[in-house]
Amino acid sequence: MPTSGPTSGPGSGAARPPTIADVAKAAAVSRTTVSHALNGLGKVDPKTRERIKKVAAELGYRPNLRAQRLRRGQAKAIALASSMPFAVAGGPSHLGFYMEVAAAAAERALVHDYALVLVPPVQSGSALYSVDIDGAIVVEPDVNDAAAAQLRERGLPYVALGRPVSPEDDAPYVDLRGGLVAELLLTHLREQGARRPALLIGAGSRHSAVDARAAFERVAAEHGWAPIVVTAPEEGGEQAGYDACAALLADHPGTDAVCALVDAFAVGAVRAIRDSGRRIPDDVLVATRYDGLRARTCEPPLTAVDLHLDEAASAAVELLLARLRGDVVVGTMGAVPEPEVIARASSLRGGG
Repeated sequence: MPTSGPTSGPGSGAARPPTIADVAKAAAVSRTTVSHALNGLGKVDPKTRERIKKVAAELGYRPNLRAQRLRRGQAKAIALASSMPFAVAGGPSHLGFYMEVAAAAAERALVHDYALVLVPPVQSGSALYSVDIDGAIVVEPDVNDAAAAQLRERGLPYVALGRPVSPEDDAPYVDLRGGLVAELLLTHLREQGARRPALLIGAGSRHSAVDARAAFERVAAEHGWAPIVVTAPEEGGEQAGYDACAALLADHPGTDAVCALVDAFAVGAVRAIRDSGRRIPDDVLVATRYDGLRARTCEPPLTAVDLHLDEAASAAVELLLARLRGDVVVGTMGAVPEPEVIARASSLRGGG
């Protein structure tokens, strides 16, 4: 067994990275056997495979990942993509829903020796045509979602984080339970005294908006509420939330709670409520869906929902890798804990 690494030439004293030939010589096997042993290919005796791995580790051998990709026809990379604009997905700091998903997905992907490629919001053009990936996770696809469409055109497998809403989209998905999230928030608002709540959602058709509207209409019918639903364009961010809430309060001055599903809209709604001369939470309760930086740093802090995004993102990676392995994957993967309301000052009356 060698006691020192290979050198670049006689008498040079300069170390060079060990090659597969060095490992083969030290382990007394062929280069092909080394390649098969380190890449999980061919029929190599398990004891021989372990011995080769041990020799490679002792020599400090690192495989050529680019060469491996070329041999296997794999990029060993997956993408995280969405058509959701940063105005709602990340905000000015880009530290929001999308980046929380990205951090957890990247960590899980690396466990399986995959890199995660972050793709900016896909709205048109060719954002996903040029990246070298094996598949992708699409975050909350909209109807006729641009990211999903580009992946289908490339023939690349993908899974969704959040239920796809296009009738023709049968991609497997991790369920973010949009309807349940809305029901939990509405139940909380009712327990805090709301009797004339309104729902503020994005103008698109993502599952979170579609499912929340359906849930609100069910709950409103059950409790005899007027089903007041207003929408705002996602790309408008906080200002769109402000404008929509200001119009809501003008049209329905008796509104005593605003359930603004998009956190950017909720922050804008807080400003609109205050500018109208109303107090939070005394006159109007406010709650939002995503328990992120905006919710925690708003004044007052916003009641929100722990969606367990880290576990949802990890589940989406596992679901995608199962597709890449050729496993039969259909429907939803429900290994994510139930969402939980995190009650804060924006919706708590009397310090409750």
